Amino acid sequence: MLSRSLIRSVRSLPKPSVSLLAIRNNSQDVLARYKSKLETKAKQLGAKDVDELKQKLKDEIEQAKKEFNTVDPLKELEEYEARQAEELAKDLQKSTIIKVRSPIKKDTPKLPYKILNDFIDVEKIRELPKREVEYIWKARFQSKERSLNAIIDNVQFSKMYVNAFKNPSFILPLPKNDQGYEMHFVQWAFVGPQTVHCMLTTVAEYKLHKEYAKPHTTLMFHQDLVSEKPGVVLMNGVCETESSLSIDEAQLLVLNVQRFYGGLGNSEVKLKLLNDFTQGHEGFSTEELIKEATTFE
Repeated sequence: MLSRSLIRSVRSLPKPSVSLLAIRNNSQDVLARYKSKLETKAKQLGAKDVDELKQKLKDEIEQAKKEFNTVDPLKELEEYEARQAEELAKDLQKSTIIKVRSPIKKDTPKLPYKILNDFIDVEKIRELPKREVEYIWKARFQSKERSLNAIIDNVQFSKMYVNAFKNPSFILPLPKNDQGYEMHFVQWAFVGPQTVHCMLTTVAEYKLHKEYAKPHTTLMFHQDLVSEKPGVVLMNGVCETESSLSIDEAQLLVLNVQRFYGGLGNSEVKLKLLNDFTQGHEGFSTEELIKEATTFE
């Protein structure tokens, strides 16, 4: 509804000095004045009357319009560049986009963790030599897609265990072709006396969903055979199908988990990065982290 002040302002506008009827009459006078000139022009162009003249000139007018409406080369170049920029942006988005999945539902029941006996009969392999255990363990997951498995020396794993206990979380970079690096969050969970879990999630998902973020890769370390004849830790895991990671990328992350947590070698630089991250030390360097994670001797 219009306000009263607005209505008053409209009413106070000055009235036009010339009426609409006067304008219409003036237009008719102008047409009458030029009618004779138009008829003369029509005869000169071979037309019977003004109407035929209009029809005759119609084609010429349309042709003139076409000439005036030709494509401006500069405008065409601008449009081409805009299309190219848009296509490039789409390509980059496809190559760098991080697939963010939905979080774990808060009401999802917590299932009991799996132990080594859920995968293999421990009693049957307890006295077997290390090589045979390794063969049986790999064969157990051979037919499973996107599965990960390994046998780790108990001395190597003991170093990983100590470092994981002191540094239960960390970040690892994952190269993404020529588009930089995607950061992944590492979390350790000591779920049982003989079982340790290591979960990897994209930092993007963890920031969004916190504790309800779904790990894209989960590793299970079983220590049941450490004191037995094989003297090894059995590891198995899976890289989720719905994640955007390839199995090769998952394997690279798992490899770096072992490298930074002391399972492969004794790098003081990697261990310092691990400790600096846990302590929130200002000396922690992402550039140094990327260098260490992507350099293989």
